[in-house]
Amino acid sequence: MKTIPKNTANILTVLRIVLVPVIAGLLLVPAAWAVWTAFILYGLCAFTDWLDGWIARKYDQYSDFGRFLDPIADKILVAALFIMLAATKAIPGIWLALPIIIMTREFLVAGLREYLGPKGVVVHVTQLAKWKTAVQMIALGILIPGMLYHGVAQAGLLLLLVATILTVITGWDYMKTARSHFKS
Repeated sequence: MKTIPKNTANILTVLRIVLVPVIAGLLLVPAAWAVWTAFILYGLCAFTDWLDGWIARKYDQYSDFGRFLDPIADKILVAALFIMLAATKAIPGIWLALPIIIMTREFLVAGLREYLGPKGVVVHVTQLAKWKTAVQMIALGILIPGMLYHGVAQAGLLLLLVATILTVITGWDYMKTARSHFKS
């Protein structure tokens, strides 16, 4: 069986980060070709998010660098898209509360992991949190072409609402699990 280069998973993670400003810039161009190009690049990013994990597991390419950078790459992509979709009014008005709630949870859980790590406590990703991420990524993917089509945007916003509900549930679960490790 052929092997792949030892750093392939990490290269894919770095590629996601490099593509973020390209996608963001495209979303500022008021042309359908730019929106569709951003959509395709976002799809590539979402695929490489799955692919780098698969490669790391299948070819035993786990690394401290990958464990550190992969979740950061995901958060950079999601945060940048939320900002750009808000700036372009693809996420309008009261709907802006949803990305704020999602990003608040992301910072809290990241902080929780940072706080508990030195105590030897690992906060594992739950299956529901994986579903939350999948729904969130699909919602963002729908919201990009939703910049061109109102009905598509509404579907994306509804999926973002579902992702936000899952975000609150999983964030609460993480906090409940970790509370025994907090000192008063």
